[in-house]
Amino acid sequence: MDFARARSFMVESQIRPADVTDPALLRALRETPRERFAPPAQQALAYADLDLEVAPGRFLLRPRDLAKLLQELRPVRGERGLEIAGATGYGAAIMARAGLAAVTSIDSDPALNAAAAVALKASGAETARAMTADPAQGLPEGAPYDVIWVNGGAESVPEALIDQLADGGRLGVIVRSGPAGAARIYAKRGGATSYRTAFDAAPPVAPGLGLTPAFVF
Repeated sequence: MDFARARSFMVESQIRPADVTDPALLRALRETPRERFAPPAQQALAYADLDLEVAPGRFLLRPRDLAKLLQELRPVRGERGLEIAGATGYGAAIMARAGLAAVTSIDSDPALNAAAAVALKASGAETARAMTADPAQGLPEGAPYDVIWVNGGAESVPEALIDQLADGGRLGVIVRSGPAGAARIYAKRGGATSYRTAFDAAPPVAPGLGLTPAFVF
């Protein structure tokens, strides 16, 4: 399979028509080999218009959704980023290539983190790393972060993630409500946090970010 051609087609047919125009992000999407973030059996689907399953029940966001979410965060070269439930770390690789000074991808699955570390190195994402941590708790020891995003949906937005934003920081998360969902961009300024709705999407819910079932007698 000609992965370079598939990558170019992904950008031209999925990303640019979705109003993604940020030059640094488009360049990163064109240059980052998404197939390296997929297991061998799934590499032929790496550039398909879908949430890519990289382990049982674990996915990379659909290319269009990831690109729109990252663009809505308005990343600035030299900022620091945190990817939540990153799986194999593709989103972190994109942000590293787009110019973030330091990016950490966290996941609760050590095996996925090991795969992410290999893929990040192989893809040339020199400012990105992968660590094992609880997605709902973020990575407080590295806070504050300028941008935080979730690789997947969330039925609830943990306060811990908002707490780890720097002043002026942004959090991107696709909030699910049943079968529907919408991307929210949270912004923190002067100790206050607000959010705006950016676009509709409904990816699988990331681990640790689902609603806790209420106890019923």
